[in-house]
Amino acid sequence: MTDTPAFTLARDAGEPLSDQIVRAVAARVDERLLRPGARMPSIRRFAASHGVSPFTVVASYDRLVAQGYLESRRGAGFFVRERQPAPARAVSMAPPSPAPAELDIAWLVRSMFRQAPLGLAPGSGVLPADWLDGAAVGNALRALSRQNCDGLLNYGSPHGFLLLRQQLQRKLAELEIDAAPEQLVTTLGTTQGLDLVARAFCQPGDTVLVDDPAWFLMFGSFAAMGLKVVGVPRLADGPDLGELERLAALHKPRLFVINSVLHNPSSTSISAAKAFQVLRLAEQHDFLVVEDDVYCDLHAGGATRLAALDGLRRVIYLSGFSKSMAANLRVGYIATSRERAALLADRKMLATLSTSDIGERVVYKILAEGHHRKHLDRIRGRLDAVRPGALRRLEALGMRVDPAPAAGMFLWVDAGLDTNALTARAMQQDLLLAPGSLFSPSHQPSTRMRLNLAALQDPSVWRFLEMR
Repeated sequence: MTDTPAFTLARDAGEPLSDQIVRAVAARVDERLLRPGARMPSIRRFAASHGVSPFTVVASYDRLVAQGYLESRRGAGFFVRERQPAPARAVSMAPPSPAPAELDIAWLVRSMFRQAPLGLAPGSGVLPADWLDGAAVGNALRALSRQNCDGLLNYGSPHGFLLLRQQLQRKLAELEIDAAPEQLVTTLGTTQGLDLVARAFCQPGDTVLVDDPAWFLMFGSFAAMGLKVVGVPRLADGPDLGELERLAALHKPRLFVINSVLHNPSSTSISAAKAFQVLRLAEQHDFLVVEDDVYCDLHAGGATRLAALDGLRRVIYLSGFSKSMAANLRVGYIATSRERAALLADRKMLATLSTSDIGERVVYKILAEGHHRKHLDRIRGRLDAVRPGALRRLEALGMRVDPAPAAGMFLWVDAGLDTNALTARAMQQDLLLAPGSLFSPSHQPSTRMRLNLAALQDPSVWRFLEMR
């Protein structure tokens, strides 16, 4: 048995003794003062020699095992583990700059997940962390940890955490959408929601209509299912109804997926008149309308929802909290008829058994506390404050934003040049743009790009745009 090289515990330093032990032993392993295979002092011996309780030593040893410094051998004690060399750290987290022709959906999604500040990702689809309410998430997690944990150790309900669904019922009622808890199914964000709906109501070879432009990720997802994705031109007040009617008659679609409120990427919303006409065409041509309202919380109110007009008869409503609360919680939901909700819950159960009850309880706690409303007011206020200046500055650079939105986080900017090429140049400076070609099912070159208002606060973004 090897004696641990001496170290002194600082009992008045404010740092837990177990933290000090873990740090000191780990350092001695890293410095090769403790050699691989060496046996550590027994728990009682270590406790006596350092004047700590055996419980503190057990906790420290367990953490060192978890971190790969020690290994536990039944009946023999704890031994220093052979450490594998750490992988070399990449100099830059940015992916190689692709040629314009190589830009695709998977490229942008991979790039968005790299560890770069949002200020360097003006094409990003999320708000920066300091715009969100991290304290509310942390408080909810701590409150959850103090509760009886029995309910956290099993699978959740396929429909989702009941108290959250009851809270969502009240939230939807404020949007004039009448949905009982039995009509709600929680999901891993709207991404899984769209996937579940498409798999439940479409077969390979079926056509799905989408806004053009629209959220690019679903194009690849639907295509992977063998579905034909056809774009309906999006205007300032909603879809081009003439084209919607023509394409519906031609393709006999199963679904039409639409952002009715705060459309991605233009942040425009559908008019009431067009909403009625979309529902009329859905009835006439027998397709379901999938209303993706993931940006719901960024609108101050008064917008028209197709689900409210339709009563969830032909509309399947999707939303979530990734844009206003925390993307990493991965909590979304579907509202639809009772029959379709039961079918979707079964589909979800076959795919994932259930979603994370922990994340859903966190969201419920935040919503039930009532502070989330003030947080949303602050986000909308910040976006409203920066939008006019950003529009003026873009116009001064010769870039056009038409239509200019009154709400939301996105600007759909006409840069006056091929934004595939502009994106490739931006990557040379470690800036991530979102070129317009990715937002259309046809992926044709475009002079448009999506810009995130929150990310436009970084001076490096403006320097690049000025030199474009």
